[in-house]
Amino acid sequence: MSIAKQIEQDFVTAYKAKEQLRVAVLRMLKTAIKNRHVELMRELSDDEILDVIIRQVKQRQEAEEQFRAANRAELADKESAEADILRSYLPAQLSREELAALVDKIVIDLGASGLKDMGRVMKAIMDSHKGRVDGKAVSELVKARLS
Repeated sequence: MSIAKQIEQDFVTAYKAKEQLRVAVLRMLKTAIKNRHVELMRELSDDEILDVIIRQVKQRQEAEEQFRAANRAELADKESAEADILRSYLPAQLSREELAALVDKIVIDLGASGLKDMGRVMKAIMDSHKGRVDGKAVSELVKARLS
Protein backbone atom coordinates (compact mmCIF):
# COMPACT_ATOMS: atom_id res chain seq x y z
CA MET A 1 0.00 0.00 0.00
CA SER A 2 1.32 3.45 -0.87
CA ILE A 3 2.11 5.91 1.88
CA ALA A 4 -0.62 8.29 0.69
CA LYS A 5 -3.28 5.56 0.90
CA GLN A 6 -2.02 4.53 4.34
CA ILE A 7 -2.24 8.13 5.57
CA GLU A 8 -5.77 8.48 4.20
CA GLN A 9 -6.86 5.20 5.77
CA ASP A 10 -5.32 6.15 9.13
CA PHE A 11 -6.99 9.56 8.95
CA VAL A 12 -10.44 8.00 8.50
CA THR A 13 -9.80 5.52 11.31
CA ALA A 14 -8.61 8.26 13.67
CA TYR A 15 -11.56 10.46 12.72
CA LYS A 16 -14.04 7.69 13.50
CA ALA A 17 -12.25 6.95 16.79
CA LYS A 18 -12.31 10.68 17.65
CA GLU A 19 -8.53 10.82 18.18
CA GLN A 20 -8.22 14.59 17.98
CA LEU A 21 -4.43 14.89 17.97
CA ARG A 22 -3.93 12.19 15.32
CA VAL A 23 -6.68 13.68 13.15
CA ALA A 24 -5.13 17.15 13.39
CA VAL A 25 -1.62 15.88 12.57
CA LEU A 26 -2.80 13.78 9.63
CA ARG A 27 -4.93 16.65 8.33
CA MET A 28 -1.86 18.94 8.39
CA LEU A 29 0.21 16.23 6.71
CA LYS A 30 -2.40 15.70 3.99
CA THR A 31 -2.44 19.47 3.40
CA ALA A 32 1.36 19.59 3.12
CA ILE A 33 1.28 16.69 0.65
CA LYS A 34 -1.49 18.39 -1.36
CA ASN A 35 0.49 21.66 -1.41
CA ARG A 36 3.54 19.81 -2.75
CA HIS A 37 1.31 18.09 -5.32
CA VAL A 38 0.00 21.46 -6.51
CA GLU A 39 3.52 22.91 -6.54
CA LEU A 40 4.85 20.09 -8.75
CA MET A 41 1.61 19.76 -10.77
CA ARG A 42 1.75 15.95 -10.69
CA GLU A 43 1.13 13.04 -8.38
CA LEU A 44 3.83 12.52 -5.76
CA SER A 45 5.89 9.35 -5.51
CA ASP A 46 6.37 7.62 -2.16
CA ASP A 47 9.89 9.11 -1.98
CA GLU A 48 8.50 12.62 -2.44
CA ILE A 49 5.86 11.98 0.22
CA LEU A 50 8.65 10.77 2.53
CA ASP A 51 10.43 14.09 1.91
CA VAL A 52 7.29 15.96 2.97
CA ILE A 53 6.97 13.83 6.11
CA ILE A 54 10.64 14.35 6.97
CA ARG A 55 10.20 18.10 6.56
CA GLN A 56 7.13 18.03 8.83
CA VAL A 57 9.01 16.05 11.51
CA LYS A 58 11.89 18.51 11.34
CA GLN A 59 9.49 21.44 11.80
CA ARG A 60 7.99 19.77 14.88
CA GLN A 61 11.45 19.09 16.33
CA GLU A 62 12.51 22.71 15.84
CA ALA A 63 9.28 23.99 17.38
CA GLU A 64 9.73 21.63 20.33
CA GLU A 65 13.26 22.97 20.91
CA GLN A 66 11.98 26.55 20.78
CA PHE A 67 9.19 25.82 23.26
CA ARG A 68 11.56 24.02 25.65
CA ALA A 69 13.94 27.00 25.49
CA ALA A 70 11.00 29.28 26.38
CA ASN A 71 9.95 27.01 29.29
CA ARG A 72 6.66 26.08 27.59
CA ALA A 73 6.67 22.37 28.41
CA GLU A 74 3.00 21.75 27.51
CA LEU A 75 3.50 23.10 23.98
CA ALA A 76 6.82 21.26 23.60
CA ASP A 77 5.13 18.01 24.64
CA LYS A 78 2.40 18.57 22.04
CA GLU A 79 4.99 19.12 19.30
CA SER A 80 6.84 16.00 20.43
CA ALA A 81 3.63 13.93 20.27
CA GLU A 82 2.91 15.26 16.78
CA ALA A 83 6.44 14.36 15.64
CA ASP A 84 5.99 10.84 17.03
CA ILE A 85 2.81 10.38 14.99
CA LEU A 86 4.60 11.57 11.85
CA ARG A 87 7.62 9.33 12.52
CA SER A 88 5.34 6.30 12.39
CA TYR A 89 5.20 6.80 8.60
CA LEU A 90 8.98 6.83 8.22
CA PRO A 91 11.05 3.67 7.77
CA ALA A 92 12.86 2.30 10.84
CA GLN A 93 15.81 4.48 11.84
CA LEU A 94 19.35 3.13 11.74
CA SER A 95 21.01 2.64 15.12
CA ARG A 96 24.07 4.71 16.02
CA GLU A 97 26.33 1.68 15.40
CA GLU A 98 24.73 0.92 12.01
CA LEU A 99 25.09 4.57 11.05
CA ALA A 100 28.76 4.66 12.07
CA ALA A 101 29.43 1.51 9.99
CA LEU A 102 27.59 3.06 7.04
CA VAL A 103 29.64 6.27 7.30
CA ASP A 104 32.87 4.25 7.34
CA LYS A 105 31.76 2.23 4.31
CA ILE A 106 30.70 5.29 2.27
CA VAL A 107 33.93 7.16 3.14
CA ILE A 108 35.98 4.19 1.92
CA ASP A 109 33.81 3.65 -1.20
CA LEU A 110 34.07 7.31 -2.22
CA GLY A 111 37.73 7.61 -1.26
CA ALA A 112 36.95 10.65 0.89
CA SER A 113 39.99 11.98 2.69
CA GLY A 114 39.11 15.30 4.27
CA LEU A 115 36.38 17.74 5.21
CA LYS A 116 36.27 18.95 1.60
CA ASP A 117 34.59 15.61 0.75
CA MET A 118 31.95 15.94 3.46
CA GLY A 119 29.26 17.09 1.03
CA ARG A 120 29.72 14.07 -1.25
CA VAL A 121 29.62 11.65 1.67
CA MET A 122 26.53 13.32 3.20
CA LYS A 123 24.70 13.28 -0.14
CA ALA A 124 25.49 9.61 -0.73
CA ILE A 125 24.22 8.62 2.72
CA MET A 126 21.13 10.81 2.69
CA ASP A 127 20.12 9.69 -0.81
CA SER A 128 20.61 5.97 -0.19
CA HIS A 129 18.94 5.92 3.25
CA LYS A 130 16.20 8.53 2.90
CA GLY A 131 14.05 8.73 6.01
CA ARG A 132 16.17 6.20 7.90
CA VAL A 133 18.87 8.57 9.16
CA ASP A 134 18.91 11.88 11.01
CA GLY A 135 20.85 14.58 9.16
CA LYS A 136 22.41 16.00 12.35
CA ALA A 137 23.69 12.60 13.46
CA VAL A 138 25.08 11.87 10.00
CA SER A 139 26.77 15.27 9.89
CA GLU A 140 28.43 14.73 13.28
CA LEU A 141 29.69 11.26 12.38
CA VAL A 142 30.96 12.28 8.94
CA LYS A 143 32.72 15.34 10.37
CA ALA A 144 34.34 13.23 13.10
CA ARG A 145 35.39 10.55 10.59
CA LEU A 146 36.87 13.01 8.06
CA SER A 147 38.66 15.23 10.61
